[in-house]
Order: sequence, then structure tokens, then C-alpha cells
Amino acid sequence: MSEAIEATITPTNHDLGDFEVRRALPSRQRRMVGPFIFVDEFGPAHLPEGGGMDVRPHPHINLATVTWLFDGAIDHRDSIGTFSTIRPGTVNLMTAGSGIVHSERSPENERKGGPKMFGMQTWLALPDGHEETDPAFEAIADLPVVDDGGAKATVIMGDLWGARAATTTYADTIYAEIALAPGGQLPIDSPADERAVMLVEGEATLDGQALPRYALVVIKPGTALTLRSENGARAMLLGGESFATPRHVWWNFVSSDRERIEQAKRDWREGRFAKVPGDEEEWIPLPDVPKTVSYP
Repeated sequence: MSEAIEATITPTNHDLGDFEVRRALPSRQRRMVGPFIFVDEFGPAHLPEGGGMDVRPHPHINLATVTWLFDGAIDHRDSIGTFSTIRPGTVNLMTAGSGIVHSERSPENERKGGPKMFGMQTWLALPDGHEETDPAFEAIADLPVVDDGGAKATVIMGDLWGARAATTTYADTIYAEIALAPGGQLPIDSPADERAVMLVEGEATLDGQALPRYALVVIKPGTALTLRSENGARAMLLGGESFATPRHVWWNFVSSDRERIEQAKRDWREGRFAKVPGDEEEWIPLPDVPKTVSYP
């Protein structure tokens, strides 16, 4: 392993039948990278005709979700009245804060030919003093693109390569999609406290070391490396400021306070969260044993 690489995290695979979800964070090796506390990659997949994604209404607290698609579309609805169809090139940021409920489903017009699913969903822990902020939602399509012909980077959040995205950040955050043409390369030189790269398509090296597909490769602070591909690749760069206060995770809840999570569990079990307009008939029950958990 290169001295500039701190850890290589192999994701946990969840087979959902028609497509796979790969979860890199949280893991035993690493709880967070900057504010990122949850990193899922899903697809690529072409679902059967008439099928689709159907994630029933479920709650979140003290975090912000970031959805970024490479292919396909997702209808997002939430309890503050938002309806948004997520498509490639537009970042969807949902701030849960004091509490929000949302659903994610394939659009009806996508189901007819069999929906495509390929993208990222990440959670950002909200920093101290902002965990109980008011719920909010934004969809931003006007994102800066840095392109030198061999490498094209879309800055989704934060300040990278001299360009800054308009997406709201609560803590210092960097997030970008990098598309490398054959022979293309790009410096990974952001001064962020914590950084990681995930190869999601093709092949690439980081300072000459081959990147495993879908692994989250955490880079040592203060190092400058070169991401390069001989035959073409797509990769994600993410990170930001380190958190001094630990965050706890239980199911869809994140907080610095375990009792706040216990309260959220009670609130969801007893029906005290708001409903999702237009998607009020179904919901995901509170699990006995969640797949995402950082404390018993």
C-alpha cells in the first residue's frame, strides 16, 4: 500500500434482488471521512420492465442526505412537501435536521421500459450547533465543471480545483464526480482535513497504485496525489473537515447524542413524525436490528 493511502475500505454488499447496494461507510475501519458518515453506491443495473425502486417513507434526524445519479431517475417526496425527480447532473440535498420523512421511488414513466439504477447516496453528519436545524431541501443543476479534455470534474459540493458549487454546506465539505478519458489524469490536492476516492467505473490508479472498484480509498492528510486512467474511468472524491465530537448511527438516525436517537426511535414507532404528502399509505417500520448501526 502506498504511504499516502491511510485505508482501503471494501464495502458491504446488500443484494436487493434486481440491483446491489455497496455500503462503504460506516465500517469497522472508519466511521467518517470528513462529514460523510454514510456512503452507498448502487448499480449499475437495468431493472425488469414494470419494476423499480420503492423505498417507502422513512425518517431521518441530525443529518443531510446527498443523492447523485450517473444514470436513471428517482422520485423524491418528503414531509416538508417537496416533490423532485432526481436525474443525472443535479444534486439533491435533503437536510433532515430536527426530523424529516421521505420516500424514494422510480418514476412511473421509467418503469415501462425497465428503470436504470446507477448512483451514489451519502449522508453528511450535521456539525455541532446545527444538528437540530430546520428541515430543508434543494436540487441544484448549475454545478461548476472543470474540464481539460482528459479529465472532467463536476464539483457537487465545496471548493475544488478553483471552482465552488452553490450547494449548501454546514461543515467544510468536498464532493465531486471525476470522469477520466483514456490517458486522462487529475491532481487530488485539496487541503481538506480528510479525503477519500471511490472508483465506480472503468480502471484508474492513484499515484500508480491500482484502485479496486467500489472500494473507498482514504488518503492521508496533507498529501497530493494524481488520479490517472489508461482506458477511462469514473470516480468520486469526497471528504471535508474532521469532527471533534463523535457521531452515533442507528438505522436512519445520526446524532452526537444517543438519547436523541432513542427519542427518534420512540417518535417513529409511535407515529409522531410528519407524513409524506402523496405517499401516506406506506412506511418502513422501525427495525429490531438495523443494518446500519454504530452502537447497540
